Amino acid sequence: MPQDPTATREPQQGEHAQLLKLALEVAPIVVFFVVNSYSGIFWGTGAFMAATAVSLIASRSVLGRIPVMPFVSGIFVLAFGALTLILQDALFIKLKPTIVNALFSIILFGGLLFGQPLLHHLMGDMFQLTKRGWTVLTFRWACFFAFLACLNEIVWRNFSESFWISFKLWGIMPLTMIFALAQLGVLKRHAVQEAR
Repeated sequence: MPQDPTATREPQQGEHAQLLKLALEVAPIVVFFVVNSYSGIFWGTGAFMAATAVSLIASRSVLGRIPVMPFVSGIFVLAFGALTLILQDALFIKLKPTIVNALFSIILFGGLLFGQPLLHHLMGDMFQLTKRGWTVLTFRWACFFAFLACLNEIVWRNFSESFWISFKLWGIMPLTMIFALAQLGVLKRHAVQEAR
């Protein structure tokens, strides 16, 4: 019996979509880092805003939707980036990661307070977990976002501007990937077993 050609394509398409989603989220930070290294933080901020807008449009065009977290983060990039450029004050773009991560943390903790693991609504199309699994995962990500907010405050207040920008790319991104990989145990332990 011939094998259904779509059987092998669907997982690959899912993997390609995730890689593309990651690339679209990382690209604006890379642009910010590169432009800042040559032209300073204000040119870097303008390039960051433009790259973020392009990334959101590309997500909508290629993936068919804009994921919630990149969308919220993008709104803050555009708003705080505009304040940075208009007032010529880098404080606003430095505060943006603190505010966004704190906001995500508060929203996730708030959902748990009302018995709603909100990550289920954001990632339910990617993973099939028990309610306990979604609760654990939501709690962990809420704690991690709070950690990132605090970490951003420590770095921008105590280190140079160039170090802060480098840390966004070479510190925050690897930390986030390592944390995400560390949650694989939760995903396996609490996966919903399909009926056979």
